[in-house]
Amino acid sequence: MEFREESDSMGAIRVPASSLWGAGTERARQALAASGRSIPPEMIHALGLVKAACSKVNLGLCKLDQGRADLIWQAAMEVASGIHDKEFVLDLFQTGSGTSANMNANEVIANRANELAGFRRGAKSPVHPNDHVNMGQSSNDVFPTSIHVAASIHARKHLIPSLAKLERMLEAKASCWDGIVKPGRTHLMDATPVRMGQVFSGYAEQVKLGRERIESSLEGLEFLAIGGTAVGTGLNTRHDFGSLVAKALSESTAMPFFEAENHFEAQGAKDALLQHSGSMKSLSAGFSRIANDIRLMGSGPDCGLGELRLPGSSIMPGKVNPVICEAVIQMCIRVISNDFAISLCDFGGVGPIFELNVAMPLLADSILESSRLLSESARLMSEKLLAGMEVNEAHCREMAGKSRMIATRLASVIGYDRAAEVVRRAGAENISIGQAAAGLVEAERLEGLLDLFSMTRPEEE
Repeated sequence: MEFREESDSMGAIRVPASSLWGAGTERARQALAASGRSIPPEMIHALGLVKAACSKVNLGLCKLDQGRADLIWQAAMEVASGIHDKEFVLDLFQTGSGTSANMNANEVIANRANELAGFRRGAKSPVHPNDHVNMGQSSNDVFPTSIHVAASIHARKHLIPSLAKLERMLEAKASCWDGIVKPGRTHLMDATPVRMGQVFSGYAEQVKLGRERIESSLEGLEFLAIGGTAVGTGLNTRHDFGSLVAKALSESTAMPFFEAENHFEAQGAKDALLQHSGSMKSLSAGFSRIANDIRLMGSGPDCGLGELRLPGSSIMPGKVNPVICEAVIQMCIRVISNDFAISLCDFGGVGPIFELNVAMPLLADSILESSRLLSESARLMSEKLLAGMEVNEAHCREMAGKSRMIATRLASVIGYDRAAEVVRRAGAENISIGQAAAGLVEAERLEGLLDLFSMTRPEEE
């Protein structure tokens, strides 16, 4: 491998000649862990967007000349597009402010900008990674800003649309299956009948409410730390730099962003991200409930509940395992685990210490993984589970009719004690509830009272 020599404040160091990163990144690459986990690509792209916005603002503030600003903007937008992802070589587990990742971005953008201008990589001229790309910025405000931008973009472009699609499919199933009566269950025991459509309407509503909670949590991510520089005071930048960068990011992403109202809160605390994580954790609990219900209703086909026919696979001939349900549940477990990690990242003395949170790379990785996993869970349930799912209608009706719990309908007519005796007799004599209640209510009325569909709704006035 060929190398070039670069230098930084710590001296000279050899850097792979073909790389866009520079001395600071190479020094960090050699010093950091090798966990196999790197900065999430969404964060890399967000760093590109932030750097591009900063170059645009510095041009407007006459801090950068047109030539340098254009070069930085073009190189930064290339980073935002993902074409330079392989140049971000640092491990996730690095300095807690994300300083190494920020420097990686500065060097890649500077070297690419100089290359675009016809100069060699490592020249630091006409664009310098610190003096020009990082102008008016600090890792301490750039990195948390990028987390907010990355999480907002992923949630709005991927997570929320996938949730909306799942919600619509569940509503469609609820409508399609609204006439199918099945046994209700509480405490895993038989209860009064319910319609399959009602069951799925509950799932649809749970997803809807979860989506709305996530949308609400995004409001906190709209406020950005940019402009606070090192400790929140705004040293070495203009007082309006943060608001102008937020405006530029709003224009480039078509999403609302604003300068944080208080930079000391924005850089020391990560409560908005914790709230966003909590909304995803809440929905993951809902997803796991839905997936578990479906796999239980699909159990069988001969010795289980057998109410649903699920798509799936197995090594046994003719057997269909609830593979999608199990995959979703495992992803939900990871989301809940990530929320615990994010909680610790925002926990005093662990992440936030005085004017800075020092667990931001882990926080970024966890929040973005949760967003990806929930988005993929919703896609799997929509496209791989619900799309091929069928109801065993005849079996549902038969089982609902066999349930002795339908005698609950008689309690308001013949009283609780007599209804309980009907249930006891039906079980003891192995006869139906209708047969056990014969003579207690006139036959025509008894038939109406034991109509399964009528038990799934309140009495009419």
